[in-house]
Amino acid sequence: MGIDPRQIVAGVLTVTMFLMLGDMIKRQHIDSPISHHVNHAGSTQSFDDNNDSERNFVVNSDGEWKEEGVVLRSCWSKSILEEPEETKGFVTFSLTNGPEFHVSQITDAVVVARYLKATLVIPDIRGSQPGDWRNFGDIYDIEKFVSSLDGVVKVVKTQPAELSTKDLAVLRIPNRVTEDYIASNIEPVFKTKGNIRLATYFPSVNMKKTRMPENEERNSVGCLAMFGTLELQPEVREVVDSIIDRLKTLSRKSDSEFLAVDLRLDMLDQKGCQGSKKCYGSEEIAVFLKKLGFDKNSAVYLTQSRWDSSLDSLKDLFPKTYTKEGIMPMDKKQKFLGSDSSEYEKVIDFYVCSESDVFVPAISGLFYANVAGKRIGSGKTKIVVPDDSVSAGSNMGNYISRYVAKKTHMAYSCFC
Repeated sequence: MGIDPRQIVAGVLTVTMFLMLGDMIKRQHIDSPISHHVNHAGSTQSFDDNNDSERNFVVNSDGEWKEEGVVLRSCWSKSILEEPEETKGFVTFSLTNGPEFHVSQITDAVVVARYLKATLVIPDIRGSQPGDWRNFGDIYDIEKFVSSLDGVVKVVKTQPAELSTKDLAVLRIPNRVTEDYIASNIEPVFKTKGNIRLATYFPSVNMKKTRMPENEERNSVGCLAMFGTLELQPEVREVVDSIIDRLKTLSRKSDSEFLAVDLRLDMLDQKGCQGSKKCYGSEEIAVFLKKLGFDKNSAVYLTQSRWDSSLDSLKDLFPKTYTKEGIMPMDKKQKFLGSDSSEYEKVIDFYVCSESDVFVPAISGLFYANVAGKRIGSGKTKIVVPDDSVSAGSNMGNYISRYVAKKTHMAYSCFC
């Protein structure tokens, strides 16, 4: 009996379908939104990303990528906001766990203070270790913060002397707090107590773009707080700029781009990185970058603070690979790489990764999500996500972050 040609075609289509399905499964790793609890900064949990927007991302014949016809501008406007009424009571809070958390904590506090018509007290900054405490102005520009919120919320630089701890009701609030939540869970306490202290927790770090509230004022306040309030104070800005300038100079010599890779060995050792592909080690990153065709003379910045022998495999393929210790100006190391400088180190990592030519998140989590948001806002959308399926000569466009390729990041609700 002869074989029906239609059976052959059907068989080929079936095999092709399974191959495509296998490739899709491989992609559900680092590029998914992440659960990242504030008290367990190393733990991660993946959720499926959505695919509800059209891809508008291309790689040209030279392997360079761009978004066609897209000029980003801020969609929010302070002009639509009514001047805050006479304020009653205070909202206080602290920034904790590094700059990737600071962005979200600032946003929630501003949104709450605006809704309650309360005065916002500039926060202090607390690290992960006991006694690791800094003033807001040690890292961020106070005057920029205050001026950016002028006409939005009233801000005071220090907590009033008459406001004692016993006068504050401490409230844990979820990240991306909603008006309904404020009305039901925060406002009643504020009306009774008069002053509150907020502590943001992260039931799931989900930076996907969602359907925004119809309240245009609410959108403007949230977007302004997240993307328009925080700037580095001059001395920290100078250190970040010096590192970026040195890396760009090193890459420019070979007419290549400089890459920032979020690769921290302490995170790779934690439970959230074990048993699943949400994290990638030094050798895996080196092979991935080589197969995508990055120039071996490209300068590579690692968020790992100090060199470790496990990083040698990356340096073997990309000799211009550096940690902060190897690239930071000598006269800045004592202050910014000292034993009590962990907060400085985190901030430097966050801003170098946000401003590099290319960003590669070897670890999934809130750092990746908020760096992606900052890059989208500034038009630096070159974010390449590692994947085991890569082969030599692969099209880079297939490994662009879905936050960008599918425009799923909430930043696309604030920039248009």
